[in-house]
Amino acid sequence: MKGLLFLLLLPIQLFSQGHNLEYFVTFARNSSPLLKDYQGQIQAGQVDSQLIAATYKPQVNGNSNNYYAPVINGYGYDNAITNGGQLSALVQARKTFVGKNNLESQYESIRIQNRAIGNTSAIAENDLRKTVTAQYIVVYGDMVSLNFNREILTLLEKEDAILKSLTQNNTYNQADYLTFHVSLQQQQLFAKQSDIQFRNDYAILNYLCGIVDTSSASIADPDLQLKTFPNVYNSIYYQQFSLDSLRFLNQASLIHYSYRPKLDAFADAGYNSSLAYQGYKNFGTSFGMSLIVPIYDGKQRKLKLNKIGIAEKTRTAYRDFFLKQYDQQIAQLMQQLKATESLIEEINGQIKYSNRLIEVNGKLLETGNIRITDFIIAINTYLNARNLLNQNYVNRLQIINQINYWQ
Repeated sequence: MKGLLFLLLLPIQLFSQGHNLEYFVTFARNSSPLLKDYQGQIQAGQVDSQLIAATYKPQVNGNSNNYYAPVINGYGYDNAITNGGQLSALVQARKTFVGKNNLESQYESIRIQNRAIGNTSAIAENDLRKTVTAQYIVVYGDMVSLNFNREILTLLEKEDAILKSLTQNNTYNQADYLTFHVSLQQQQLFAKQSDIQFRNDYAILNYLCGIVDTSSASIADPDLQLKTFPNVYNSIYYQQFSLDSLRFLNQASLIHYSYRPKLDAFADAGYNSSLAYQGYKNFGTSFGMSLIVPIYDGKQRKLKLNKIGIAEKTRTAYRDFFLKQYDQQIAQLMQQLKATESLIEEINGQIKYSNRLIEVNGKLLETGNIRITDFIIAINTYLNARNLLNQNYVNRLQIINQINYWQ
């Protein structure tokens, strides 16, 4: 009986070996196709910047236009129009001139887009960490419960043999012993149920991380700590609103630049002949410039700018709502955390009281001065307190995980 009391007072022993939280988070991050997709979009955006630069470099093309329009017995196309035919082989070059600020605005559009994708990727990665961490906490809670139920089962199995001997010596009657044995069988079921739950939740954790493995193993304590609260305006969630504002300003700038005069310069060289007269002399060159000056387009520019103004008002509304929700949610989570930690302190106090009760009842049980049912009640009280402690410890970790998500 003293051995039972001593082991009950020991803390739950967890296996020291096994993977930790960062192992699963890193595996999930490296396996995520969504994060790889965002990375690919950023790389594609860098190529887009190179495409813009290439677009405004001289564009050189080779063109050849060859045809023959015969006139047979006076029937055929008007020779004044067709010249009887044409043979041309030209190399043409064209370059569009834009202002430096216009070109910079186009580059800025790509940069803003890449920053927005990078920020969205950071949010997705944070979502992934939160999801994996939440499941990891569930698995850890299952493991604590499983280890505890196994320890209690081992102790009850040892005590069952002792009580069986005491019953045979008429220290306790058969009914009391059977009551204890039923409690032992119930604990066996609890241990099996805990094992099934642990394996199922562990499999879900592997699935979330992209780990192809149906086995389960011990894991380390997540040991989550509250992170330092940053300025909300520097968070990745608020940055999305800031980037949207920059994107709208850039769009307005591009609209204004699109109404600036456009100047193209072109030149060609090669052979261009109707073969009507001295075709061997029709090698030459030409060059020129074209200018487009927008005058009136039905007030499309104003309508486009109005559309951006509407989008900006919507962005502002979402931003203001986010700030209100952020403050309210953090305050609520901190309140839950404080209440949970307070409850954990109360449960620890109850566990200490339950330990003392088991110690007293254990001494009485050895002398036959207490009923086995009373001792079982004391053990069950201790079990309930430990399970409640584990449940609230898990709740505390989940709350910290949610708070850290917003940081």
